[in-house]
Amino acid sequence: MPESVLVNKAENYLKEISNDSISLDNIDDFDNFKNLYFKLDDRLNTLQKIKEDMDAQGYATPFTSLNKYGTKAVAEVTVDEMGESSRHNQIFRSRANAKKNILDRVKSAIDSHKIALGNLEQFGYVKCNSCYKKYSMSEYKQMEGKCTCGCQGFTFKIKREATQRIEIIPHLPLSGNYMVLRNGLSAYGRESLKQVLNILKQERKGVVKTISLVVRFRDKNNRLVRKNVTLDSEYVDNYEEEIRKMYGRHVRIEALRFHRTKPAIIDDKHARNALALGYVRYAEELISNIKDDILKRNLTDFKRINKYDEIIAKYENQTPDFIDKYDLDAIDNWRNSKIEENFKKLGFYDRFGSITRSLSRDLKKRDNIYMNILKNIASTLIIWDIFRYYLTTSNNSRKIDIGPFPYIRVELDREQRKVFQTTYTKVIETLNNFTDIKIIPVYEMDLLLYEKFKFEKEIRSSNIKFNHVALGAAIIKNHSDIPLENISNALNINESRVKKELKNIDKIKNPKSDKSKKFLDLIKK
Repeated sequence: MPESVLVNKAENYLKEISNDSISLDNIDDFDNFKNLYFKLDDRLNTLQKIKEDMDAQGYATPFTSLNKYGTKAVAEVTVDEMGESSRHNQIFRSRANAKKNILDRVKSAIDSHKIALGNLEQFGYVKCNSCYKKYSMSEYKQMEGKCTCGCQGFTFKIKREATQRIEIIPHLPLSGNYMVLRNGLSAYGRESLKQVLNILKQERKGVVKTISLVVRFRDKNNRLVRKNVTLDSEYVDNYEEEIRKMYGRHVRIEALRFHRTKPAIIDDKHARNALALGYVRYAEELISNIKDDILKRNLTDFKRINKYDEIIAKYENQTPDFIDKYDLDAIDNWRNSKIEENFKKLGFYDRFGSITRSLSRDLKKRDNIYMNILKNIASTLIIWDIFRYYLTTSNNSRKIDIGPFPYIRVELDREQRKVFQTTYTKVIETLNNFTDIKIIPVYEMDLLLYEKFKFEKEIRSSNIKFNHVALGAAIIKNHSDIPLENISNALNINESRVKKELKNIDKIKNPKSDKSKKFLDLIKK
């Protein structure tokens, strides 16, 4: 496919996606859920095919073709040739930029669709009406709606206990327009976006990926040879031995360099951007719905604050006709005088010409609410969701299953767990009071995750079947003072199941019989 045709095809398809709004109305209805899932899955397949075509045509490295220009010596180049070469360079550079930008948008759209499908996959599943076998939506689509028993009748079930937040789907950059969505955020939304990106970019301690060496040895003809060698990370502890095997015992290492990688919690740039935008834009929607109720409860005069904002908004962008539009100082003085005039009429100033104490107190309270609560809603939600995801899933399911967080690390190390040391207690209290979102403040979440990962290793060879959502709830119960009722309610799991997993944990940690002790010793080995 010609380059210009492929670029136009991608741009038209992304525009088609952006014009098709996503609705979550009646998502509990199977037909609505299925239609949305199938539509997003079909789009993802098309986007991946476009990306494959782009990769085949070198869109990932579009500027390499520019290297062949300017190869003549300066003395050999005439003025006309220099002008022609510069013009061609600009044309090719423009085309290279177009390739780079469209590929970037396609990658963003692909990751956004993966996030959307991962959330939908966790939201619900289907159950055969004949043999009662359960299928995920990806399996259901692959089977074309027909069970292995031949039945075509299914019942749609919602997984209340699974980690998902489908509400972010309409707010994802599904058309790859992440830059446009980022520019549309409010001031505190942009601050919130930085916070969420920093959470998702939290890197683990550096791990050696490759080893670069410069070695010197004598070949078969007794000639001295110097060579660059690259070894994989498996040779980090015995690279000298490996080099001697390759080039003989008299080889000398002249230079040595370890190349380290520091993978992030979400180890993909486009997935991080899409997730951050989805959560921040969803948080802004939440804020617009609850902001007034929060302010009414905390401020002495909510109507006065609204009037204060209304006057400032009215004059801050207004320019009178009798003032030269280039005289910025005069315009600012006029705006300030009009604002002061209106404030005086409404009694916002005291007799000393300053903002009244009660109004000043309300303004400070509002700023505090915005900066300490509203700005942190997106961070609170994504920290809770990732914490819950790790706590309520098995190591194998995180490797295999389609989840709400593409490219997430299967396990976190100490450095990555640091982001879970912050508990936004006031934000959680606000969400619980003003929305239907259920979150509990869990202190030292990083240590609970450490306990979960450690326990996963202990039960790796065990035959005990765990309910991993209940197991996560049990781990919280074992390491906190939170009532079991609150934990079960937040994780949507029955208390009786949690109690069963508490007993299973006790069996693993504190075996009673000699047989159990021997079995656990074998597991540890």
